[in-house]
Amino acid sequence: MKIVLKFTILAILISSFISCKLTRFAVHNSANIDDYKVFKTRKINNTETKFNFKKANEIKPFDTLSYTFKNSKKEYHKKEGFEKILEDNSTVAFIVVRNDSLIYEKYFNKYNRDSKVNSFSTAKSILSLLIGCAIDDGIINSIDDKVIKYIPELKENGFGEIKIKNLLQMNSGIDFKEVYSAFTDAGNLYYGRDLIKELKKLKIKYPVGTKFHYSSGDSQILGLVLTRALNDISLSTYLENRIWKPLGMDYSASWSLDDKGLEKAFCCINASAIDFAKIGRLYLNNGNWNGTQIVSKNWIEKTIEYDESIKINPEKYFYNYNWYLNPNGTFYTEGFKGQHIYVDKASNLVIVRLGEKFGEMNWPTFFEQLSKDYKLK
Repeated sequence: MKIVLKFTILAILISSFISCKLTRFAVHNSANIDDYKVFKTRKINNTETKFNFKKANEIKPFDTLSYTFKNSKKEYHKKEGFEKILEDNSTVAFIVVRNDSLIYEKYFNKYNRDSKVNSFSTAKSILSLLIGCAIDDGIINSIDDKVIKYIPELKENGFGEIKIKNLLQMNSGIDFKEVYSAFTDAGNLYYGRDLIKELKKLKIKYPVGTKFHYSSGDSQILGLVLTRALNDISLSTYLENRIWKPLGMDYSASWSLDDKGLEKAFCCINASAIDFAKIGRLYLNNGNWNGTQIVSKNWIEKTIEYDESIKINPEKYFYNYNWYLNPNGTFYTEGFKGQHIYVDKASNLVIVRLGEKFGEMNWPTFFEQLSKDYKLK
């Protein structure tokens, strides 16, 4: 009996050790695109009715792409070929859609069309979309709502003046270290067991609204705001009902959770490249999906405009509502290791790139070069 008791106690201790944050840091010491296999997840269902991009009448000869890009290690030339650039830089999926036609779709390193890939911070851009939906639905009153209206316990952290808009524009003033390593703020959110507990550790560093500071903490608080506003509906279910099913996604997806069942809102929507392309198409069409306004046109327009009110922050001038903005009007998401949805409205173009690493590439520059070389504008 004593031996059985000892083994039971040992099993409990081992289980506790394996599940603790420190062990996750040690065992999974580098965040990767397949981490949905490591964390708890909540499924996001699709429907049997799927939206299909048209097949292009003429596939562009991407292998002869005239592209030169200098980086610290290499200079690519036309003779090396488009796909070699993708392969050399750890790409697992690359999709180009123009005029609703699929003109390029390729997968690498054993990934395929139905492979799920961790979005990392591309989830922030999708979270922004959900905030727009929640305002349309009357679930959230305004981006000028204060955070403590939904999360009153954060008033003790000095968060009383932070508005939803500050979280969307990442000028909340919260002190946050954006590094995915042990004992850093982002690492604690990514590997931690209790997201709310980690959020309660955060403090104010700058006056609210005065400085852009990229922060996954801002997005996780934003996700918690929406979770509280939704009451008994999870973020995953809301994404399923408002976006995944209406857009006719090809595959189900999932959202990684902490041990308490709360979505990691700052990251970790696990989905296929072709379905990320549909998010791009929604923005390309100002929130309209085949005649149905999924999110208000005003929300899309506000997302991709330069916010004149904070020109005092040059860094922020290229980031709004969790999307990156280019001076030429193109805009894109960017996730850790190079997860991108790129939208060029003037060219009616969407590009999706997913990868195991950024590689040596400046991907947004590559997307612009690709558009230019094929005269898509």
